[in-house]
Amino acid sequence: MLGNLGLLVALGLLVFMALRGVNIFIATLFSSIIVAVTNGLAVPQALLEYFPFGPLGAFTFAGKFFVLFLCGAIFGKVMAASQAANSIAQAITRSLGVKRTLWVTMLVCALLTYGGVVVFVVIFTMYPLGVSLMREANVPKRLFCAATALGAGTFTMTALPGTPSIHNVIAANALGTDLFAGAWIGISASVIMVVLGMAYVQREWRLAIAKGEGFESNAQDLRMEQIAGPSGAGPHWTLALVPIAIVLGVILLPRVLMAAGVSTESSGALASIVQFSRQQPILWPSLALVIATATSILMFPSLRRNTLGVLGQGADDSIMPLLNTAAVIGFGGVVTHTAGFVQFSQWVLSIDLPALLSVFASVSVVSAIVGSSSGGLQIFMQTLAPKYLEMGVEPEVLHRIANIASGGLDSLPHCGAVIAMLMIMGLNHKQAYKDIFMVTVAVPVVAVLACIAVLSVL
Repeated sequence: MLGNLGLLVALGLLVFMALRGVNIFIATLFSSIIVAVTNGLAVPQALLEYFPFGPLGAFTFAGKFFVLFLCGAIFGKVMAASQAANSIAQAITRSLGVKRTLWVTMLVCALLTYGGVVVFVVIFTMYPLGVSLMREANVPKRLFCAATALGAGTFTMTALPGTPSIHNVIAANALGTDLFAGAWIGISASVIMVVLGMAYVQREWRLAIAKGEGFESNAQDLRMEQIAGPSGAGPHWTLALVPIAIVLGVILLPRVLMAAGVSTESSGALASIVQFSRQQPILWPSLALVIATATSILMFPSLRRNTLGVLGQGADDSIMPLLNTAAVIGFGGVVTHTAGFVQFSQWVLSIDLPALLSVFASVSVVSAIVGSSSGGLQIFMQTLAPKYLEMGVEPEVLHRIANIASGGLDSLPHCGAVIAMLMIMGLNHKQAYKDIFMVTVAVPVVAVLACIAVLSVL
């Protein structure tokens, strides 16, 4: 009883401190101590073994995925510093027009994140340009925020096959699948998310116009608008798309080779590529990002003036996202050693639900607890995924369903990405969270349940 109460208190404290802007390391350490004390775990062992170095330890995770975070952040910095990301955003804006500001926002964010640019770089790229778009179209900032969240933090993060996101790599690494696993499931879920998400934000815009609600500037808008720079400052948009195409092309290459008849049992250079991509699900997308980064440096003269400086800034940008995610997983590493988590695991596996609905429930709950889709997915893959494989769930199906499910209830108010986006845009939960909730929680949940329903009748 005391142990379960301690888990609830620790979770409540973690949520409270996250909402209050307390550093995530402090929040997770305090919460871990509460879990240890109330569950009879030795505090030194919890803090010096379970939290940092256990199977779900913070530094175990950080060490395993450091290269991917590093390569992704550097590529994102290169795309931002060269103004390539900005050129893509401006080209889509010119094509669709200011009246379709919300569609522009969603599409730009989706293209950049699917191409390997990290979420926070996408937000910093889109927001400065978005200020002028919002002002001209008179779009409430809360809806711009929701469109950004839909494009950058939903279907390209968990559903679309081939995305080099950390979620896709976590699942591939744990299950021995590749980044295109469950392709039709991911594409179907993505279509649902786009259709429902955009229907919601467009409807809200129409209602806002009827109520006389529009764009309201805040203190940081002018400074952010200046960051956008003049139109045409970067490379032509067709050149700007080349690095993104390279990322996706390299990731897709093994699938193309396998479709052409090359297998892991074959010999030769092409077979070696297929073998390497299958054996190294973390290094293969990292290599794609490295090749795209090198190509960007060769293509864009502005990068060659300060190449090492830009690479160094990108490396610096990788540290905090990696450690923030690792800290949440470290907290989960302590929680998984408690009797309460064991009971939860046994309960969720024993309830009379179809296997995929059980997967959805377990991933969703764990992601909601830690406020992180990648953290929740990693915990699920380490603790519960093997049981579902034993129950007969196909690895490729489990990969994609678990991925999509992790990106639903993770975006509750204490989610670090939600808090960071609101801070960047100068908004608070009261102003914008309802719209974020609809596109990042409600819509992904509907999408994954729809896919599960289809799979159940096939």
